[in-house]
Amino acid sequence: MVDRLKDYMNFVECHEEPIHIPGSIQSFGYLIGIDAESRSITFFSRNISDIFKIGNQDGLFGRKLTDVPESFQNIIDSDIYTSLDHFTRRENETYFDKIFIDEREYHFSVFRSSGYIFLEFEEVLINPDKRISNKYDNFYVIDDEQELWNHLLETLSKVVNYDRTMVYKFMMDGSGKVIAEKKNEDMESFLGLHYPESDIPKQARELYLKKRKRIFSNVYEETVPIVSKTVENIDLSLSASRAMSPVHGQYLKNSGVSSSFSVSIIIDNHLWGLVTCQNVEAKHIDLEDRVQAGIFTALAANAYSSFKSKNELNYRLELSERISELKTGFLKHNNLFDSLWESKTEIMNLPEADGLAIVSDENIITEGATPELDCISSIVNWALENTSDRIYVNRSFLKNHSKDLKLSENAAGIIIYFIERDKNEMLIWFRKEFDEHIDWAGNPEKKIGVFSQNGEERQMISPRTSFRIFTENIKGHSKRWNSRNISAVQAVRDLILETSHKNYNAIKRLNDELKKVNEELDSFSYTISHDLGTPLTVMKLNAQMLLGNLTDGSEKSKTKINTIIEEIDSMAEMMKDVLQLSRAKHSEIQLETLKTSNTIQKISDNAKITYGSPKSEIIIKECPDVLADKTMLHQVFLNIINNAVKYSSHKDQPKVEIEGTEDGQTIVYRISDNGIGIPEEEKHKMFKIFNRMDNAKKFKGNGVGLSIVHRIMKRIGGNIDYKSNKDGTSFILTFKKPYI
Repeated sequence: MVDRLKDYMNFVECHEEPIHIPGSIQSFGYLIGIDAESRSITFFSRNISDIFKIGNQDGLFGRKLTDVPESFQNIIDSDIYTSLDHFTRRENETYFDKIFIDEREYHFSVFRSSGYIFLEFEEVLINPDKRISNKYDNFYVIDDEQELWNHLLETLSKVVNYDRTMVYKFMMDGSGKVIAEKKNEDMESFLGLHYPESDIPKQARELYLKKRKRIFSNVYEETVPIVSKTVENIDLSLSASRAMSPVHGQYLKNSGVSSSFSVSIIIDNHLWGLVTCQNVEAKHIDLEDRVQAGIFTALAANAYSSFKSKNELNYRLELSERISELKTGFLKHNNLFDSLWESKTEIMNLPEADGLAIVSDENIITEGATPELDCISSIVNWALENTSDRIYVNRSFLKNHSKDLKLSENAAGIIIYFIERDKNEMLIWFRKEFDEHIDWAGNPEKKIGVFSQNGEERQMISPRTSFRIFTENIKGHSKRWNSRNISAVQAVRDLILETSHKNYNAIKRLNDELKKVNEELDSFSYTISHDLGTPLTVMKLNAQMLLGNLTDGSEKSKTKINTIIEEIDSMAEMMKDVLQLSRAKHSEIQLETLKTSNTIQKISDNAKITYGSPKSEIIIKECPDVLADKTMLHQVFLNIINNAVKYSSHKDQPKVEIEGTEDGQTIVYRISDNGIGIPEEEKHKMFKIFNRMDNAKKFKGNGVGLSIVHRIMKRIGGNIDYKSNKDGTSFILTFKKPYI
């Protein structure tokens, strides 16, 4: 019993392994740690004598670098060391420089952490095979998730060129899945395989968030110990050369590789996933190549975030439209359940359910695939006794309650919205059982192994020795209810509370909540401007830094990096347009009689220079006065005229006509072009934000301008319409006629 207790106390779960304090570094690195206050040498890697002329290493402790100029003069003379107070003002920020030591060039990195300043060195390596893809600027025009990640791997392969490169996405439970892969022909494919949480446990994920680029050059090479007389358990979280954990080292060996490199994919300040590179032979990548890989990954992550945000905004707008249509139907009836019955198909479809039950006391109305009525009654009774939330969600209802409630496969997943508990009034959405299986990279079952850590043998979770596909079949679950499904149910809830007229206070409270939600949605543009502005600036600075470090004669690389900077500027311009869209809804307006001729003339002249061809012709006819807001009127004509000139510029004889006419109490402007036209099948999304016609994608733009115009014309009491065919497009702007 005592021996078993000792074994238990000596056992370490993967998430308990102190991987941030391994006590050593990899052999490609050299490390010196100095006290942040006294600047005295406190610890160093045993191998610093390999590059610095040092006699007795133990004699360094307690001395400053300046006390030993014969050993460290190169460091002392460097710009980064002479400005050490500036560079180490804030913790956990790393700064880079290059220095020569005995005629060899080294990368010199400095960061401050836990009261110490870390000086880290690694030799500069020239990568003769590096090629920068000429398609990296396509990240922000790709509108398919899989294509985006495949494009990232293709781009990175030109920089780091590992045998296998993967995009690894974290799931909600900490496990992961390989969603994209590029590999050599002789490598086994891991695409689509799942990996258990223990492969990258919690503390490892936290480190990937702190240190976003991580390389293990050779898993078979001995590590270099960190020596100190005064400090134990030195935190190497931010060290580029930090030694790997013995468990992870064995994991890589078991998978048949000798080297790995990873870059964190950070989205909304969370670790979304990793780019993971593996090589059969030992391989080290120069620091600048690792930085460049990080920049490309950040570009892809921001493009993905923008892509997802656009999709989410479009979904919210679509949901709002569908709820508005439901509301019209609801208001036809005095009784809530008449409204629910008439709209039951749409209510079922909103959260993508297979079936719906409308429950009112003893009455049950069903739609789609649902359990038998007796089973639904049992579910109702169970829910009233065992739940307290207004909305209950479960995708494993069949697995958890099959026996006691005698459930059928139609009730594998459920969502319940309690309208009024006291009256047994509720909506229940059902999903069928989903025949789910997960392909794991090896059996995910945990096994215990013995590893040496800091000279002590400890029992830890052992990494898998086989990565052969292990298929796990999962029963009793439905497809996952995602955030959109929950939002749809909440929208139905809000609609019911708004139209039921049973409780004024509840309605008022929900209206206030809806107003707040709408305000949050409208602030989407401001969030983009703030949250994406900073990383865009950082990426631009990094790109400019790479540009400055390029040697003479590398004009091709300079051109490509300049293209990165141009694309970043384009993203910033897009953010500005989205901000303008929000202002078009919230800015104060002042309607007044405005003359339009000068405004139209100036905009037309600029449009010809910016968007036109040498043959572009703009004909301006009558320009009657209109009743509008001065700033908003300029924005309307700016977007419409610019589009007309731009989309006709590829014609042999590009032509734009602008004419205003009186029509009763309105002024109607027609802005016509002989450009590319609008395909009939795409006209329904003309004024939706971020939507661009397929035939317009060869022209520069972001799909925001017409949304701005549409919103402005509504606010000033006007209207926008259009007519289009293969011969061109006419936009029709209707304004109020000025008061006499």
